[in-house]
Amino acid sequence: MAADKPFWKTKRLEDMTDVEWESLCDGCGRCCLHKLRHDDTGELSHTNVACRLLDLHSCQCSDYAKRQRRVPDCVNLTTEVVREIDWLPPSCGYRRIADGKDLAWWHPLVSGDPETVHTAGISVRGRAISERKAGPFEHHIVDWPGRMPRARRIPKE
Repeated sequence: MAADKPFWKTKRLEDMTDVEWESLCDGCGRCCLHKLRHDDTGELSHTNVACRLLDLHSCQCSDYAKRQRRVPDCVNLTTEVVREIDWLPPSCGYRRIADGKDLAWWHPLVSGDPETVHTAGISVRGRAISERKAGPFEHHIVDWPGRMPRARRIPKE
């Protein structure tokens, strides 16, 4: 029965409420890492350099409501944008649902715990540097933000 299934399994992205839409974010912070697009090839390089508004411990935006005023190139994810951009990580809840996949076990909507994304090693916690301390972004190119992570399993109690 559809009523027994979670909303992300029964609703299209376009039909979700604002609260449902926002809850698809697993809080990993990977989308808040700077990316470099090479002019000559169009190739994308990921960095471990975080937006200045990203809290590197919680992996949440420190000024979510005003982020687009404070960081003009911050992307507002919409259903259209999620389907068009090529830089959302493969672990991203928005991308997974748009691609017809289920949410991963570490996602807070599945696990029931917002810390799971961190303890499973999916988030940028302990792996990113603030743009204010980074220096040239070209010195911080990494490939892990664009790959599906190998999550550490959390031992059952």
